[in-house]
Amino acid sequence: MCGIIGGINTGLDKTAATGFVRRLAHRGPDDRGIYLHENLWLGHTRLSIQDLSPQGHQPMQDESGNYTIIFNGEIYNHWEIRKELQEEGFHFLSTSDTETLLKAYIHWGEQCLDRLNGIFAFVIFDKQQETLFLARDHFGVKPLYFYQKDETFAFASEIKAIKNLPGLDYSIDATVFYNYLLLLWAPGEFTPFQHIKKLLPGHYMKVALRDVQKAESRQYYMLHFDGQYDNELTETQWIDKLDECLTNAVKRQLLSDVPVGYFLSGGLDSSLLLAIARKLQPDAPLKAFTIDTRGEFQKEGFADDLPYAQKVAAHLNIDLQVIPAHVSIVADFDKMIYSLDEPQADPAPLFVGAIAKAAQQQGIKVLLGGTGADDIFSGYKRHQALTLEKHTGALPPLVRKGVKIMGNMLPQNNTGRRIRKLTQYFDQPELQRRISYYYWQEPERVQQLFTEEIKKHLHLREPYFFFEHMLEKIPEEKNALNQMLFWDIYSFLLHNLNYTDKMAMSAGVEVRVPYLDKELVELTVHMPPSLKMKGRQTKYILKKLAERYLPEEVIYRPKTGFGAPVRTWVKTDMQQMIQERLSGPAFTATNIFKPEAIQQLISDNASGKTDAGYTIWALLAVESWVREFGGMH
Repeated sequence: MCGIIGGINTGLDKTAATGFVRRLAHRGPDDRGIYLHENLWLGHTRLSIQDLSPQGHQPMQDESGNYTIIFNGEIYNHWEIRKELQEEGFHFLSTSDTETLLKAYIHWGEQCLDRLNGIFAFVIFDKQQETLFLARDHFGVKPLYFYQKDETFAFASEIKAIKNLPGLDYSIDATVFYNYLLLLWAPGEFTPFQHIKKLLPGHYMKVALRDVQKAESRQYYMLHFDGQYDNELTETQWIDKLDECLTNAVKRQLLSDVPVGYFLSGGLDSSLLLAIARKLQPDAPLKAFTIDTRGEFQKEGFADDLPYAQKVAAHLNIDLQVIPAHVSIVADFDKMIYSLDEPQADPAPLFVGAIAKAAQQQGIKVLLGGTGADDIFSGYKRHQALTLEKHTGALPPLVRKGVKIMGNMLPQNNTGRRIRKLTQYFDQPELQRRISYYYWQEPERVQQLFTEEIKKHLHLREPYFFFEHMLEKIPEEKNALNQMLFWDIYSFLLHNLNYTDKMAMSAGVEVRVPYLDKELVELTVHMPPSLKMKGRQTKYILKKLAERYLPEEVIYRPKTGFGAPVRTWVKTDMQQMIQERLSGPAFTATNIFKPEAIQQLISDNASGKTDAGYTIWALLAVESWVREFGGMH
């Protein structure tokens, strides 16, 4: 894992470019390098995981000096690819997957992407053709941002790394904040900067040094949900197949020349990975990390994870490191948003950062985690909500409207909130209802927070059109659950992956995600949906597999995830912060939001009239982001 950065026509000499490379030192504390060629510069910071020798140094060139690569990530099948290249006459000077990737590109060009199983963001410069080739992995595990305007092009693993590059246009696109407030994340390629975008998962770009304006991203990979399922296998045969595939994924991702540790929440996903790792390494000392919430989060419906994590650790003979969950939310909030590069409104990054920091202090550079299982097997309440459609689809419009009215009359407690959310769009068409499960606040209420000038353009960021367009890409898939999983994989999952990568890498730790192994995810696409969710039982087949490895009380325990009592924090610890920041002159003077609308929202949340804790948290995230990033001109 590393950090990559570079630019075309940014007017930097070597000394100035080196200063920008240093901004990614947290992603790669072990080594640093830079390459310059006429109007181009490439920078790299290295976290040494495979081939710790100087032969793994980057930027790395081939023997001819024509090709130069900077690479962030891991290619798990690089030894198989290397063997194939050796049979074609290629020679290697290192054991690094970077060299394998470079020579794979030299031999196959962009088609090399079809052979890769890994997590990656890389850039290769072809000096003879004077072109840059940028690519991001199939599911977006590794981040890559790019700036493009006029004759200037720049890219980096993190937005903050290209902060204040001379001559760049850092105009803010305030319409993107609508998504951060409504969903808590922003789907698609957009960032709050008009000219900085994310290279999307499964996409690449070719950029000519002499004509950067014509560069466009192109898709090389997308999951093919086509409504075709393998119904010939029995349930037991499917479990056997999943067992083999998940075991291979964990085995591949244990590839490392440095110690590997594990996230362990005590939930199904991380516990099963650890159990499989124990099967693969029956006598090895394994170390896992968990967060101790000490029961203080139960007030918002979160189960206490620690007893389950301890049970799993004892069952598998694991060295479990318990990390206190005590965070200074006010003191750590701005650092978190700065690390994320985006105003994501989620408390989970705080806990990822705490675990990564503890792992790094104990000499562990690699952690395996359970991210992605919920998104490919079904693990969210919105997936369970789909089961209601079977029973309510034929209800008359008047009945639906009545159910919505009754739902709105329920109190704002845990149960009431969930029912209100379920019934809020009960009188709307089916597609609108499904999309509404992603909302944390009514779109109309969020729109009212913006000034009239911004509000006129919010339709450009309406999530409905994003989700509708996504479904157009899989016209043959008619199953509602698979449609929603497709949405999750290409939208919500990226939110989780961004904070997991950024917070872990802020401590110099790489996180690997075996559930997003390419072969495994492709297997689930043609798995009968009834094996993913049976009735209201989410992740059904994963739980049946886990019965081979784990105690039943761990498998069928209440779901938690990295939750936190955000609603309570907003009404207690963060009160002063809210009043100072959301009504402060610096924020209200941006002409993005209406101060009176924000104050009304805060008041309605305090009185219990509306459930706006997460929306207020999101406003704080936007304020923090604007204050840190918004002054870049």
